[in-house]
Amino acid sequence: MSEFINQVKKRAAADRKTIVLPESSDRRIYEAIEIIRKDDYADVILIASPADVAAYGQGFDLTGVTVVDPATCDKTEEYAQAFAELRKKKGMTYEQALHILLTDYVYFGVMMVKMGDADGLVSGACHTTADTLRPSLQILKTAPGVKVVSAFFLMVVPNCEYGEHGALIFADSGLVQNPSVDELATIAGTSAASFRSLVGAEPHVAMLSHSTKGSAKHDDVTKVVEATRLAKEQFPNELIDGELQLDAAIVPSVAASKAPGSPVAGRANVLVFPDLDAGNIGYKLVQRFAKAEAYGPLTQGLARPVNDLSRGCSAEDIAGVVAITAVQAQQ
Repeated sequence: MSEFINQVKKRAAADRKTIVLPESSDRRIYEAIEIIRKDDYADVILIASPADVAAYGQGFDLTGVTVVDPATCDKTEEYAQAFAELRKKKGMTYEQALHILLTDYVYFGVMMVKMGDADGLVSGACHTTADTLRPSLQILKTAPGVKVVSAFFLMVVPNCEYGEHGALIFADSGLVQNPSVDELATIAGTSAASFRSLVGAEPHVAMLSHSTKGSAKHDDVTKVVEATRLAKEQFPNELIDGELQLDAAIVPSVAASKAPGSPVAGRANVLVFPDLDAGNIGYKLVQRFAKAEAYGPLTQGLARPVNDLSRGCSAEDIAGVVAITAVQAQQ
C-alpha cells in the first residue's frame, strides 16, 4: 500500500464517516473490513443476512461493524416508502420498492445514504458498474449544478516523476462512453475538483487527443478543441489546456517543443480522455505495465459519494476506495 493511500486514510480518520458495503457474498469484503478495522479510519455498515455472514464471513472478526439485514431492519419499511415516492413518476409502487430493497442490497445501501444513515457506499467487487451506479442515479441523482455524472481512476504510480509524485486522475475511465463536447468540458471541471479534494494539490488538466495544438485534423480532434474552449469558459479558475498528446501533457521536454507556453503541458496531473475506450485502455495499461495502484472507478457529480470497484479488485483495493469515499464525504 502506497504512502499516498496511507495519507488518505489519515485524512479519513480525522473526520470519521460511515460507509456502506452491500456485497456480503464476497470474502474480499470481509478481508477489507479487517483492514479498515485495523487501520481505524471509517465506520462500516455491512448489509448482510445471517446466512451471508455464515457462508462468507466465517473466520472474520466483525467486532464494531454494524451488520444490517434488510429482512429484519426496522427502517426497511420507511426506506421502501421513500424509494416508492422518489420513483412514483416511473410507476413504482410500495410493493415493488420493498421487493427491490429486500433482494438488491445495493439499492438498500444507496437508500441508507439517501436517508442520512450512512455517508457513502462502495460496491462493484461482484456487481457490474451499471448495477452499482443505476441505483445511485435513480435515488441520489446529480449534485446541484452538475450536468453529467462521470467516473475516474485515481492512479498512484510507484517511483514516477509524472503527475503529483506519481498520483494522477484518469477520466472518464469508467462511465460515459462517448462524451459530447459539453460533457467532456464538465468532466474536465469535476475531475479538477476531485484531484484537488483527494490529492490536495493544484490540478493541471490536459484534454488528451492524438493531436497537439492542431498537428492533426479530424472531427475527433475538433471535439476536444471545442471541449477545451468550453471548459475554460465554465471553469475559469482551473488550469485546463488542450488538445494535447499524452507525451506533450506530461513530459516537460516534449511540451516545450509541441506546446510552448501552455500552462498545463509537461506538468499535467489530470488526464481527460476523449472517450471511454481510450480512458479504460489507458488506465489498464498503466496499472499493469507500471504496476500502479488503480482506485476506481470513482464517481463524481453525484449528490452523495458512491464508488464502484473493478471486479478484479483486491481486499486492499476495497479498503483504499473506502478511505477515498470517506474523504469525498467530508467535502
